Amino acid sequence: MTAPVTAARNAVGEFGKLFGLALDIVVAMFKRPFQFREFVQQFWFVASVSILPAALVSIPFGAVITLQLGGLTSQLGAESFNGAASVLAVIQQASPIVTTLVVAGAGGSAICAELGSRTIREEIDAMEVLGVSPIQRLVVPRVLAAMAVAVLLNGMVSFVGVTGGYVFNVLLQGGTPGAFLASFSALAQLPDLWVGEVKAVIFGFLAGLVASYRGLHPKGGAKGVGDVVNQSVVITFLLLFFVNFVISVIYLRVVPAKGA
Repeated sequence: MTAPVTAARNAVGEFGKLFGLALDIVVAMFKRPFQFREFVQQFWFVASVSILPAALVSIPFGAVITLQLGGLTSQLGAESFNGAASVLAVIQQASPIVTTLVVAGAGGSAICAELGSRTIREEIDAMEVLGVSPIQRLVVPRVLAAMAVAVLLNGMVSFVGVTGGYVFNVLLQGGTPGAFLASFSALAQLPDLWVGEVKAVIFGFLAGLVASYRGLHPKGGAKGVGDVVNQSVVITFLLLFFVNFVISVIYLRVVPAKGA
């Protein structure tokens, strides 16, 4: 059997295992007892390592989007739409992606490393022997924590990004505050905000899912744990951009633009 065929079969097998773990997590979320203390600890940890990087990254992100779109709208003579285009780009696209990239890079990598260390020390096997579900006991609280942090940070990143874009548009591009706000209120609608939050929930689930899956399947001892941490971050990034494309296409097809 050729190498490409073998690689394809392995990839399909890994995706099947990942999908199976996702189903197990969803089912375990509704089982009792719920590990509330573990969830709170993981939520606090992921939030503590993600909030500052997310806030710092959101400022230049919003500013770059606003400056780029501001220059484009100026060339087209549509300066009055600069606020709407910038804010919608931040809320719908940039904010969920930036938030989850930070959550996956900071919190997800730590989750993967912790579960990987537990696996190579055979703690996961010991839990299964004792009749304790590692998915319900360890994985579910971490996935829910990643989802909750992603949703809350998405709101913060949206606000900081929009504020940064507003300030840079007024200071550097000579925009007027009234025109920026008026164009946003004229074209934006409530579903634009909801789709960003829905993306944050899905992306947070994917970040926790991939980190947990790779953490439960390390190979080669301590070096294997380092390898799966890198793999979890890369795989999460790839999935985020693909899923973001799918959700954006569906949203733009289903929800009509304001005034259309």
